[in-house]
Amino acid sequence: MPTTLKTGRGIYTIASAAPLARAAGSVVLTLSLERGDGIEKVALRCRIAIGLMRSADSDSAEKLIERIAPWLEREFEQTREAALKSIRAERHLLEISFDETNPGPF
Repeated sequence: MPTTLKTGRGIYTIASAAPLARAAGSVVLTLSLERGDGIEKVALRCRIAIGLMRSADSDSAEKLIERIAPWLEREFEQTREAALKSIRAERHLLEISFDETNPGPF
């Protein structure tokens, strides 16, 4: 079952856009956010420190999405704007890091 966000811009579906990637001490989750009417699609990456994750989360994009969704719903406008700017101006996906200094939803 897809995870959805209820935002001021409408309902967005969140899905994993790529397999989880492992990096030194973290996992990188690439997310796709698509508005329900299909008019907008935004992608971004979340780098999550291994120390913040539960062991059950480390191999499951779906479990990580479930944990990130409430945070993303609260921070939607700022995150959406930053992701669009990153794609248009910098030509790469926005990457949000969750670690000990910025635990976010973890």
